[in-house]
Amino acid sequence: MAVDPRRLEELTLNSSAPPGQLLYDGWLLRFSPGKAKRARSVNAVYPSRLPLEEKIAHCERVYGERGLAAIFRISVHTDPPRLDKVLEAMGYESFSPTEVQGAASSPARLAGPEVANPRLEEWFDMVGELRRSAIAHRGAHLARLSALPLEMQPVALLEAGIPLAAGLAILEDGHAGLFDVVTREGERRRGLARSVVAALLRWSWERGARQSYLQVEAENAPAIALYRDFGFELAYRYWYRGRPGDTQ
Repeated sequence: MAVDPRRLEELTLNSSAPPGQLLYDGWLLRFSPGKAKRARSVNAVYPSRLPLEEKIAHCERVYGERGLAAIFRISVHTDPPRLDKVLEAMGYESFSPTEVQGAASSPARLAGPEVANPRLEEWFDMVGELRRSAIAHRGAHLARLSALPLEMQPVALLEAGIPLAAGLAILEDGHAGLFDVVTREGERRRGLARSVVAALLRWSWERGARQSYLQVEAENAPAIALYRDFGFELAYRYWYRGRPGDTQ
């Protein structure tokens, strides 16, 4: 895995950009009403000048005005690094530890069955069904992906017209990001997710991507084991902080 972690951070931010976001003194404030926390959190990505407590209060206010909880995404790239400790002292709880992983693509790992390539509108309904997502979350998901100025490919595995597994690849600058890899409950341990990942990486390789990345919950041991088989390795970790009751 030779991808620079800072570049990985940029790629993950670009591929998860919601239609609504603001820059505030070096912090990126995102306001998607969907389920993905990376699209509805504060990302402290650049140096800033205002007092930290003042900035946190500002974020709490503007998120509250939009009916959203103020949650902060924390990583080794967070600026200033002490933000995590300040939030902890203010009663913010840590939740959803996540690994960002990277891999150099290898054709030897990309064999697998053919998959369906549904239109994005069809695919997001499939993913919503597989996840049992709320209708409002599905709409926010589609709005976010439709607005991205990046090439992407949705894939799905169907059986008698029923989606069993799905995933999405997003391309930027020779890198492929893997997202929304999900398998229907009751159909796991059949190698379906492996087939989806292989199909996404094949498509990406054919379009010149030689590096890949993904984000996976740190506690999802089966997924981490699967991705390891494709050469993915840990680049860095991030987590969120939110007020008690807002850690979802």
